[in-house]
Amino acid sequence: MSLKDKRHWLEDKSEKLLFASRWLLSPMYIILILILLLILWKFVGDVIDFIQIMNTLTDDEWIIHVLELLDLTLVANLVVIVAFSGYENFISKIDVAEEHRDRPSWMGRLDFSGLKLKIIGSVVAISLIELLQDFLNATSNIDPNVEFWRIALHLTFVLTGLVFAGMEILSEKRHEMKNKDHLAEIKNKF
Repeated sequence: MSLKDKRHWLEDKSEKLLFASRWLLSPMYIILILILLLILWKFVGDVIDFIQIMNTLTDDEWIIHVLELLDLTLVANLVVIVAFSGYENFISKIDVAEEHRDRPSWMGRLDFSGLKLKIIGSVVAISLIELLQDFLNATSNIDPNVEFWRIALHLTFVLTGLVFAGMEILSEKRHEMKNKDHLAEIKNKF
């Protein structure tokens, strides 16, 4: 076997190993689905607790409990989005869902940058719910310093989301311009 053949053989084996290594992510996505079960367990427990005390609650306390349930639901949605799109982007297509009528519209179309935008959007929504809960729970013993930092953190999440979205828009425009330039080159050749 020549040196060139040996290098080609080594390169081929290395690339196969590298490509197969994506399956190491698979247990992580399965564990995310197991975490989804834990979120469901917590959600059901919170609903049962809420039902038991709902007649004793003020309107603001009702809203706070509902916001807590919304918070858990948003986290669960985020887990599903990350598990599905991560698996499809990095491991393999989910064939059983290909022709299923209940297949989510974003499934198979959400790339890594779209996933980042969904994550930051969910984080902003969760942060906003937490802030709203703070203000509904507001009593005279609010620590302004703590609230300042919570608001600053929320605004940081919002700003991060806007920067991510702006970067995505710029990236799409750059990609469109490259395609237009490429089409113009092809057109000029004829």
